[in-house]
Amino acid sequence: MRSATQPSMVQRSTPNGSYMTDRMPNAFAAGESATPGATSAAGEIEAATRRLAAALDALESAVERRREYDRGSDELAARIQSLGVDRSRLANELDGTLVRSRELERTNREIAERLDVAIGTIRSVIEEDAS
Repeated sequence: MRSATQPSMVQRSTPNGSYMTDRMPNAFAAGESATPGATSAAGEIEAATRRLAAALDALESAVERRREYDRGSDELAARIQSLGVDRSRLANELDGTLVRSRELERTNREIAERLDVAIGTIRSVIEEDAS
């Protein structure tokens, strides 16, 4: 931030393309004036210049805060995008796991039915041999 008592030499482009600096002419900076009536005008100009410098500092600060906010927003958007990709991947994995689980359950039932048939056959063979 610039000090109101020590303006910087920053040049700013005006709308018509010319450049201006935020440094006051030497006579105004030193508090001198060519005529006594110009003293109050010089003081007003100096005060206005200080207010302008303060306003520019405030604007620069606001712009920097906005840039920080925008960077944070961009990072948040990237994280949300990444979470969305992770969610999709996990949903696909879950779907695959559910399909595999159903296949295992079906296979388990088929094996249980075959075992029941085999046990029944073995019992009938044992009963025939016992009789």
